[in-house]
Amino acid sequence: MFEEVAALAMTGATTVVAAMATDGWSTARARMAGLFRRADDIQRAAVESQLDGHAALVASSDDAEAVRQDLVPVWRLQLAALLRQHPDAAEELQLLVREIQEQLPSAQQVWQQRQTNIARDHGQVFASLGGNVIVHHGSALPPPVPSAVVGDEPEAME
Repeated sequence: MFEEVAALAMTGATTVVAAMATDGWSTARARMAGLFRRADDIQRAAVESQLDGHAALVASSDDAEAVRQDLVPVWRLQLAALLRQHPDAAEELQLLVREIQEQLPSAQQVWQQRQTNIARDHGQVFASLGGNVIVHHGSALPPPVPSAVVGDEPEAME
């Protein structure tokens, strides 16, 4: 179940962030605010304020795509927390994602990314979505430096 919640939260986050500063933003914002109606008044107000502030950041940025990339983890956390507290919100979030995706301009539809990686039974996953994966194996310590034996003097070079 954790994997499904994480995947849905990521999909919701990328979809909402992709909609920021587009013609479909007002619909996306209203649907997100409606999704958080389950939260208390303080959290709901905070989420609405975040939505407005983050959309303004995207709109005013010289590199909107970089800002969107930075905002995805924030909204993934918000949505994952909501889904853990209110599992009944999952179906509504899935509907919200489909509705917003249909309204996104083609550039944002391409930008939106999905990746699911699962490792089981002591497995490892090395994955990247728009970045680098650097993996180092072996000792973290540098190799030992050979020490000179007392009494051994290097021969002088002439």
